[in-house]
Amino acid sequence: MTALDNTVVTVALPQIRAELALGDADLKWVAAIYPLALASLLLLGGHLADTIGRRSTLMLGVAFFTVSSIGCSLATSGVALIAFRGLQGAGGSLILPASLAVLSHDLPPRARSAAFSATTAALASALACGPVVSGVMTQHLGWESVFAMNAPLGCASLLIGFVVPRHAPAARSAPKSSATLSLRVVALACCLLAGLAYCLIEGPERGVLSVPVAMSGAIAVVSAVGLWYELTLRRNAALRLLFRQRPFIGGIITQLLWGLSVSGVYFFTSQFLQDGLGLTPTSAGLTFIPVALSLLVAAPFIARTARRWGDGRVSAAGLLLVGLGLLMVALGSVGGSLVHILPGLSIIGFGSALAVPLTSRALESSPDRSSGIAAGLFSAVREASGVVGIAFVGVMVSYTEHAAAAAGAKESDAFLSGYQAGLCLASALVGAGAPVALWALRRRRDTPNGSREPAPFPVDASKPEP
Repeated sequence: MTALDNTVVTVALPQIRAELALGDADLKWVAAIYPLALASLLLLGGHLADTIGRRSTLMLGVAFFTVSSIGCSLATSGVALIAFRGLQGAGGSLILPASLAVLSHDLPPRARSAAFSATTAALASALACGPVVSGVMTQHLGWESVFAMNAPLGCASLLIGFVVPRHAPAARSAPKSSATLSLRVVALACCLLAGLAYCLIEGPERGVLSVPVAMSGAIAVVSAVGLWYELTLRRNAALRLLFRQRPFIGGIITQLLWGLSVSGVYFFTSQFLQDGLGLTPTSAGLTFIPVALSLLVAAPFIARTARRWGDGRVSAAGLLLVGLGLLMVALGSVGGSLVHILPGLSIIGFGSALAVPLTSRALESSPDRSSGIAAGLFSAVREASGVVGIAFVGVMVSYTEHAAAAAGAKESDAFLSGYQAGLCLASALVGAGAPVALWALRRRRDTPNGSREPAPFPVDASKPEP
């Protein structure tokens, strides 16, 4: 559900803009408010998973997500849609850390690896089917249908959640005092992300010196200082323990770089396919299938490859391949044909699959009593990087597009120039994560203090069953 909500909306954005008469900034808010709310509240979701229980948090999040999805489908204005999208993000902030914590800590090793494989397949399926489903539904049923379909999915998830028996030994978290997370940290993180997103999205239109943008920038700076103070001078046991783990720090950094690059590219690729190449929503959705198919094809071989060549090398190679794929899409877009960009999209999916061991190792390096906070923080960085990526790559696209238009280029050619510049920037960002992956996973026997015996992604238990 949470993965589908990002992919289906991307393809539906052009129709949403036309029917609700949205400007560029409003359209960015429709795309960005969901990951913004998700990222801002994920630490709170992880805290709740460690205190009130992983299962209870998961079920509450599914219920909240379902109700807000229905609100999105009934929205008749941009303001209403943005508001309900934000509520969707709040529900997702409970779902993601609780579900990841269940996978990482409530299952025995062999079942855990199978669950991670199933999750990867589910995410890839959402990536593959989401744009296609969105294209078909948007073209024939309207953009409202892409939100309404969450209602039966949410009801089915709640029914299954109530039917599946509880796993008694792992259902309770450790004493709260061992995994404390100051709510000030959550509040400061929310203010930081909100202020930064407002500056990047509204700054190009309102001007960086306008009062709202300047105030948002000041809030972001003050929140960043306060957050740094909380994490360093105050003894926040849960986060301080997590940031001692090299795999976790490396995973956070590479996830940030990956999100800054790929998320922004996805937002503008949908517009390029429909506005630049003139594709229908259905055809534009079909274009994203190579990304997911290559990920699915590569997934069964990742564990064996990582055991032979090492987690760090495989993850670094994957990030470099993603960067190469982005460059190939930039070069292929010059041809003005769909065929020229498909190889690059396939390489992006294959490289993303190779980077999976870094994510798994980062999550498994966390102590059991802080599993929810670790999953929440990791997911928060991923979603926050998506918000900043849309705005950050958008600044490059807008700047280059305006410069090309001022030089006399046609509107379509100017947008193409901006789109290519955004792809090149994204390629450089994700490529910078390769040395970080090598540093984070250069040794395989690091065991965090107070954590359970590690079970890294590529070892015995992680090999998928035939």
